Amino acid sequence: MDLFAEQPKWQPLAARMRPKTLDEYSGQQHLLALDKPLRQAIERDQLHSMIFWGPPGVGKTTLARLIAELTKARFESISAVLSGVKEIRAAVERAQQTRAHGGKTLLFVDEVHRFNKSQQDAFLPFVEDGTFIFVGATTENPSFELNNALLSRARVYVLRSLESEDLMQVLHHAITDVERGLGKQKLQVDDLHLELLAKAADGDARRALNLLEVASDLAEDTPDGRRIDGQVMSEVLAESTRRMDKGGDLFYEQISALHKSVRGSAPDAALYWFCRMLDGGCDPLYIARRVVRMASEEIGNADPRALQLCLNAWDVQERLGSPEGELAVAQAILYLASAPKSNAAYKAYNKARAHVVETGHYDVPVHLRNAPTKLMKEMGFGQEYRYAHDEPDAYAAGENYFPEELAETRYYYPENRGLEQKIAQKMQWLAQKDAESELKRYPGK
Repeated sequence: MDLFAEQPKWQPLAARMRPKTLDEYSGQQHLLALDKPLRQAIERDQLHSMIFWGPPGVGKTTLARLIAELTKARFESISAVLSGVKEIRAAVERAQQTRAHGGKTLLFVDEVHRFNKSQQDAFLPFVEDGTFIFVGATTENPSFELNNALLSRARVYVLRSLESEDLMQVLHHAITDVERGLGKQKLQVDDLHLELLAKAADGDARRALNLLEVASDLAEDTPDGRRIDGQVMSEVLAESTRRMDKGGDLFYEQISALHKSVRGSAPDAALYWFCRMLDGGCDPLYIARRVVRMASEEIGNADPRALQLCLNAWDVQERLGSPEGELAVAQAILYLASAPKSNAAYKAYNKARAHVVETGHYDVPVHLRNAPTKLMKEMGFGQEYRYAHDEPDAYAAGENYFPEELAETRYYYPENRGLEQKIAQKMQWLAQKDAESELKRYPGK
């Protein structure tokens, strides 16, 4: 054996099993069914610049490679994580050389959202003049992460997480394929175990194949081949967590689903999304902080106990940690989802903030100012102030606490739910006393 001879390059199972035809490609039938425009554009070699948007492991890179192979284009790939303007220029030069010799290039840019505005702009003239077909891949929402100029020149295709049936097809293919897969091992595995792998992969084909490869390495040798049994599955799935792209779209989609479930008074759905986030590795303290926000935004004064209960849950999570503290957070989520809803405090706060920005910085009315010095007393500070506790019902009817220019401004409108029903009734009663008072601060207002 020649130790210096070039050895075959090892590739992981997921890389070896990349589909070579559109018929081998699993999932995305909403894009690649026979009658779909993208499929027809590929088969007719009528390509356009594209953005593939979807979670990891759904086949963005694979589809770009397939398109290049099927249309006989040279596949050029750069990663926005590892590349800069230098690499972009080099890729452009190679594409120009290919074009000069009558060929075409498909330039695939992985994680394109990680390029800044100037880097994204660097592609525009070459997309315009046809130097290459631009295909970008992103896990983030292109509307937020990509320049409008680049978006206007490319069509966005949304790639969806793979269904369990799609993943089962991928796994079966990998087990039976002798040339690229595990067929030579004569791997024996029950469909029930494959279904567990598919579920653990959480819509990610790459992850499903990686889990299968680990399982095959741990499989027990038998006279008929290698067998994946329950013990192997337990080891493989022991540390498996669902997909949770912290800081990415999926992360914010799930916290949004939790928040909307609370708002929609759906305790079971709220609990589901809470557990989904925990299952994906989300920090429970992050969720606890967001739950406190929900208490003020969605419940407010309809049930003021909600805020305190959520603060207590946050405190319990910090004191006990996981998993004990998570029960307290779950309790708070269930309480919020079941409580009467009011966003009156949230709306009032936003309205007041906006009003302060829009209006001038009016002086504090003289009757509301303190007078700790003799000079201030001589200037009349606080002289006409009415001490509410000395008034009937501890309310100074007709008094105004705004600058004169903003008299009778109102931000807070309690909802007719929960405790805010009583708050609204009291505010109406106080307003009636103001209307009847002969001591109205600004009679013309």
